[in-house]
Amino acid sequence: MDSLATATPDLPDIPVVDCGRGGPPVLLAAERGRAEALLASGRGAYPDPVVRLFDRVSARWLARSGTPYLDEIQGFAETLGEPGVVFLNASYEWSCTSGVAPAPDGGGNRLIRVLDWPVDGLGHHLVAARHETPAGPWIDLTWPGFAGTVHGLAPGRFAAALHQAPMTRPVGVPVLDWAVNRWRLWRRPASPPAHLLRRVFETCAGFAEARRMLSETPVALPAIFLLSGPRQEEGCVIERTEDRAAIIESPATAANHWQATPRRGHARGEDSAARARLLAACQASAGDDLAWLVPPLLNETTRAVLLAEAATGRLAVRGYEADGPATRTLRLGAAAEAPAKALTGGAAPL
Repeated sequence: MDSLATATPDLPDIPVVDCGRGGPPVLLAAERGRAEALLASGRGAYPDPVVRLFDRVSARWLARSGTPYLDEIQGFAETLGEPGVVFLNASYEWSCTSGVAPAPDGGGNRLIRVLDWPVDGLGHHLVAARHETPAGPWIDLTWPGFAGTVHGLAPGRFAAALHQAPMTRPVGVPVLDWAVNRWRLWRRPASPPAHLLRRVFETCAGFAEARRMLSETPVALPAIFLLSGPRQEEGCVIERTEDRAAIIESPATAANHWQATPRRGHARGEDSAARARLLAACQASAGDDLAWLVPPLLNETTRAVLLAEAATGRLAVRGYEADGPATRTLRLGAAAEAPAKALTGGAAPL
């Protein structure tokens, strides 16, 4: 697969939707067609009775977790009127490669991010949702009908991303490890990592507060967070088990294997260690032309690539599908300014 620099100019733009204080329900109202297409793609591998069963089990688990977004997810399901919404909101099956490092111009720290997720349509239907919260405005690179956050930028505060952690190895046989981990997950009433990251963007005033919350809040299952602040030294990888954190200071990269956590685990995705090494070698000079995006960083499951700087509010993001680039590069903040689709009439632009 060629690098992103070879993209053709006739690709669609990533829409920018101003949600104001209305949150993801406003995004769903604005981009319902994208949500319907993603829902059909995500549940395509399962018969409807199985999807409905997964919905019921997922709803019961989310209720046990204490997430503040359960009513919102159930509202998505009622709006779309199709099975799979709750199940897909509880899914946690992606792999990623990301890094935090001082920006080359000395202006602050920055986050570089590659998201891999084997669901068709995630790159094509990627949306930039602008939100207003008491802690400040932020941009969620997301999908309509999805309540969690896997990466985003809060200009002046921080940028952050979430990775799936290695699968814990309580037995040492992958299929048995998966079963034991799901049993443990069912018994654990704590926040899904993607919901914790959204709460961090909505409530944390700055890098230090976000770092504490991501490090100390119990989570339902292991996760890896990356956090990048407006100062050059403000960046870290936070490896989370359910109740503990191991922190690697910037400059640092992460994929889907443990680096500082003393726990056995099955690495996720394609060649996790090689992806992390490749990004570490290029992140200091990587530009928003995304020419550095080469295999194995780029692979057939790559769905989104972004660079984000909290100090400047600069953001560059592009969607991908299995056959290559799916959108043009969206640039916001210091890089450029794209008009938002204003839906609430009260949100200030970022």
